[in-house]
Amino acid sequence: MAGSKEIRTKIKSVQNTRKITKAMEMVAASKMRRAQERMRAARPYADKVRNIAAHLGGANPEYRHPFLVKRDQVKAAGIIVITTDKGLCGGLNTNILRAVTNKMKELESAGVAIQATAFGNKGFGFLNRIGAKVVSHAVLMGDKPHLDKLIGPVKVQLDAYAEGKIDVVYLAYTRFVNTMKQEPVVEQLLPLGGERFEQTAAEKTAHGWDYIYEPDAQTVVDELMTRYVEALVYQAIVENMSSEQSARMVAMKSASDNAKKVIEELQLTYNKARQAAITKELSEIVAGAAAV
Repeated sequence: MAGSKEIRTKIKSVQNTRKITKAMEMVAASKMRRAQERMRAARPYADKVRNIAAHLGGANPEYRHPFLVKRDQVKAAGIIVITTDKGLCGGLNTNILRAVTNKMKELESAGVAIQATAFGNKGFGFLNRIGAKVVSHAVLMGDKPHLDKLIGPVKVQLDAYAEGKIDVVYLAYTRFVNTMKQEPVVEQLLPLGGERFEQTAAEKTAHGWDYIYEPDAQTVVDELMTRYVEALVYQAIVENMSSEQSARMVAMKSASDNAKKVIEELQLTYNKARQAAITKELSEIVAGAAAV
């Protein structure tokens, strides 16, 4: 059995660790609320752009934007990987990177070349380690992502798709379901599928008017489609940030609870060691008195 001094040192060390995890849990809970507010605030914009894009797509059947045209053969693909900049958030990054690895293996087995864009330090480091072709990246985005910083890396993939260098673009991120559940998602971003532009009867009625185009319909549709894809990527990033803070809060709470159990076990061990030392001292005193 370890000595009393050694056990006291361990208890002190675990108590200090628990203070840190408890503080991180409270910070994550505060940031989670703000991240969820940003996530919900971004949804109306994305919905509005989707409705307008769906209406313009139906109103101009003679022009098909490149983002809506499906390629006959897929020879090259782009993948946008969204992860966190920091760790200590459970299996959040591991799960999405596992899904990305499976998707990349699937594409490589079909003979498809891959180029990647990374958002977040964890994904950027992972893609570099596996030797993936990283054409653009953005790290250290902070707690509040700015669209200006995200447009550049995304535009590299959009331009490559428009020029025909890649035939499909995938978006990989962690979707926020609730505080206790976040699910990794790898979905097709380009070409935009028809299901993205499906409208309810109320939406069709609300957007059932025609538009006046300035300077012309093609220019407006081109700009709108680009903004819509950027909105999808931004929405994925804020969803991932909400998932990050939720996962970190849960992970830190679990760490704090485990630290409390360890402290209780060490305290019990310390009491046993202390009792054994007292018993030994009493026995020695009694033995010495009897010898006298």
